[in-house]
Amino acid sequence: MVMPRRKIGAHEVSVVGVGCNQMGPTADEQMSARIVRAALDAGINFFDTADEYGPEGVSEEFLGRALRGRRDDAVIATKFGHFMHGDPARGGASARWIVRAVEDSLHRLGTDRIDLYQQHFPDAHVDPQETLTTLDRLVRQGKIIHYGFCNVGADDIARRCGIARTEGLSGPVSAQNRYNLLRQEARHELVPVLEGNGLALIPYFPLASGMLTGKYRAGHLLPTDSRFARHLDPAQAERIIERDAAAVERLASWAADHGRSVAELAIAWLAAQPVVASVIAGVTRPEQLQANARAADWVLSAEQIDEVAVLTSDAAQR
Repeated sequence: MVMPRRKIGAHEVSVVGVGCNQMGPTADEQMSARIVRAALDAGINFFDTADEYGPEGVSEEFLGRALRGRRDDAVIATKFGHFMHGDPARGGASARWIVRAVEDSLHRLGTDRIDLYQQHFPDAHVDPQETLTTLDRLVRQGKIIHYGFCNVGADDIARRCGIARTEGLSGPVSAQNRYNLLRQEARHELVPVLEGNGLALIPYFPLASGMLTGKYRAGHLLPTDSRFARHLDPAQAERIIERDAAAVERLASWAADHGRSVAELAIAWLAAQPVVASVIAGVTRPEQLQANARAADWVLSAEQIDEVAVLTSDAAQR
């Protein structure tokens, strides 16, 4: 199959992308390089990382070295804004920090430009106009091609787009927010604003931290290599599993009726929505990436999108 492509600004990106948050914590440099090669071989060209991933900077370094000689085959998205080690002087969305952070990321990635530079988290202490003006300057300098925002609500996105238009600045081209079959709030709140302003959506946690892979079952031990086992205490993980288990079973049954897995359904459901540019999921080995890529050839109709959404309406409203 040919991997479908969508637009983020001027970039043509694969509808399935690679979340690079596991490059460093669970995938060493050799494995990270294998993941990047497998992605490119599968027609996947969109790689999403951040200055904090790895820990600090390691993911960018691994990605940059893995792309040596193939930089022009990739669209690189990274992020700024996380307060490194909780230090208020090393993070945020001020002009002072952005101009430092972008240089650090360019150096770690070993590139002369960042294709999509994203503010990772809102910063209530900085006027959005300062952030927008600084990002616009970086676009004009050619250090970044486009910029976007992560974890920002619909009203805030609309406000930032309005400021950019009023001030004659280059505007954002994307928003990256949590969106999956178990957490659908973005569908009714954020998506209309993005469509109205011509922005692309990059949904993260498309597999709900593994819940939508079918690997978790109520009353069973957590798989030791799972995100829940690494990041949640057992009681918290059990609550989430019990809350969502029935919805996942309904999805798995629907997917099986169509000869597919629940993970493929989770990715295909997002990819079928025109506002979605690239579905990014973190991977720790090439086999996971290849499974994600297979979902790209399953095209759901508008009616199927609505039908599947209803199967998880009880979970998605919690």
